[in-house]
Amino acid sequence: MTDKTYTGKVVSDKMDKTVVVAVTRHFQHPAYKKTVKKVSKFKAHDSENICKTGDDVKIIETRPISKDKRWLVLEILNKPQRSSGK
Repeated sequence: MTDKTYTGKVVSDKMDKTVVVAVTRHFQHPAYKKTVKKVSKFKAHDSENICKTGDDVKIIETRPISKDKRWLVLEILNKPQRSSGK
């Protein structure tokens, strides 16, 4: 049995040890044959609070950690440049 893994973008990091990851997938509509974009959001466990909004991450399915959390951040693939804010 292989574990499910997805890559997506962190859209929220406001919770403690949890990030919300948006996973985008493209598929062809069965009746209209048009390419459709669907976005699914998953809550993923980030034990060290190192993920920030905008990061590209890889998540893997795991045992239930809380009521909504069933995913774990496996690795950070890309960190965008952040301005200093001054």
